[in-house]
Amino acid sequence: MISLKGKNVFVTGASSGIGKATAELFASEGANLIICARRIDRIEKFAEELNSKYGVPVYFDKLDVRNRVEVEKFIDNIPAEFRTIEILVNNAGLALGYAEFQDDKVESWETMLDTNVKGLLYVTKKVVSIMIENRKGHIINLGSIAGHEAYPKGSVYCASKHAVAAITRSLRMDLIDKNIRVSSVDPGMVETEFSNVRFYGNNEKADNVYKGINPLKPQDIAEAILFCATRPPHANINEMIIMPSVQANAFVTYRKN
Repeated sequence: MISLKGKNVFVTGASSGIGKATAELFASEGANLIICARRIDRIEKFAEELNSKYGVPVYFDKLDVRNRVEVEKFIDNIPAEFRTIEILVNNAGLALGYAEFQDDKVESWETMLDTNVKGLLYVTKKVVSIMIENRKGHIINLGSIAGHEAYPKGSVYCASKHAVAAITRSLRMDLIDKNIRVSSVDPGMVETEFSNVRFYGNNEKADNVYKGINPLKPQDIAEAILFCATRPPHANINEMIIMPSVQANAFVTYRKN
């Protein structure tokens, strides 16, 4: 197991859910954190908590990964002591809307593609140049079971996560001689704000997604990400699919009455 003490770890979308759990777990292992999110109030408070609780250096700022200029500025402004980014966790992402293709909102498609695909590309493009220069690094992308299977009322979200899977696999080949590992962690149902966002803030609909089941928790996925990041240098976890015990695939879930 590789020690993370003193390593610089960059986690996008770290103000809640999987990103927040991942940043905290890495901080508990002694890593230095670079964290960002669109909600500056949340990310600032979280940075203070990490520093106070674990005594690790934390650099934070507001960032919307959809904005390429903003991404480039954020990474260019990372202080020197954090600049040797050794691990990037591309967590920022969302689903927006749950409707049949013909009834879905084009604006929601654009938000998902801009965040889940283009945002990941913008961040990775800048960070990978740093990793290549330093001849080391590890990129861990948050995929989804939706990147392996399509399901009704989720065509564009599924398309975005299929794109993440393709980018991850191709990137691994492009970086094969650069001492940079590339992994993806692909969860099934995880109880976060994901469904609240997907249903445009309708908490009743969001709660029904997890009704009668025991879904994964953000900590479960954070632990999987940590496992990928701490393998010995000769080993790479290419892809990890994690599901609740009661979910067989994107279609089959056992719900208790």
